[in-house]
Amino acid sequence: MSETSKTFGICGAGTMGVGIAYAASAAGFQVVLYDLKDEVLSKAVETISKFVAKGVERGKLSEETGEELKGRISTSTDLGHMNGASIVVEAIIERLEIKQELFCNLEEVLDSQAIIATNTSSIAVTEMANGLKHPERVVGMHFFNPAHIMKLVEVIKGYATSEEIMQKTVDLALELRKTPVRVKDTPGFIVNRVARNFYGEAFRIVGEGAATYDQIDRCLKSIGFRMGPFELMDLIGVDVNFLVTESVYGEYFDEARFRPHLIQKKMVESGRVGIKAGGGFYES
Repeated sequence: MSETSKTFGICGAGTMGVGIAYAASAAGFQVVLYDLKDEVLSKAVETISKFVAKGVERGKLSEETGEELKGRISTSTDLGHMNGASIVVEAIIERLEIKQELFCNLEEVLDSQAIIATNTSSIAVTEMANGLKHPERVVGMHFFNPAHIMKLVEVIKGYATSEEIMQKTVDLALELRKTPVRVKDTPGFIVNRVARNFYGEAFRIVGEGAATYDQIDRCLKSIGFRMGPFELMDLIGVDVNFLVTESVYGEYFDEARFRPHLIQKKMVESGRVGIKAGGGFYES
């Protein structure tokens, strides 16, 4: 991406949006972080400041560099402020109709050459681009939580996505110091398709009374996993994980091995959706 167009837009100032904003700013981009609510944006700025403070404390950032990083990030509740961005990544709720509405609105704001990227975990990029004036510039750019730390980025080619846009997105991921992997537009892509079994089998073991959440997490960490499935769901958000599971299950025509579990549904209904809510499978 040229120096004259290094503006990175992000729609959604939740956990993923904040992590992507930090990563983009750390790579030298001017960042516009958009959300519908001022209070969400205020919390996002606080979180970014905490990331910077931790980086300074650990010696990974100087205080001057940290202030410059924060200074490159602006926030807005006006989608029109995305008009100078060369790429906009959406990191909003995993609902197709809401993402499509956002993309339609972005088309009215952005230059026709700007990339529209989705951080979706499981929804088809092809379906999201359907009905847009320029579906060829819609691409999947799936980061992993925490997005400012995790290196992997899945770059997903929808049916209409041009090769030029794919290559630009791969190059952009490299600029962000990430490791891009080209992926076909299949349900769950690579990681989330594989991970359904990681979570699903753990739920089945707990549901049968064979082990507790903590026992399963400790067993998996003892053989090399950095986190167990229940710790990881608390970090990601039990509600987010549940939506992805429902999506992959439906996209694979209700294949049994991808079936959501009642325990997870009840967790979501109770509001115990993880760290962001003060507790999930574990107390925060």
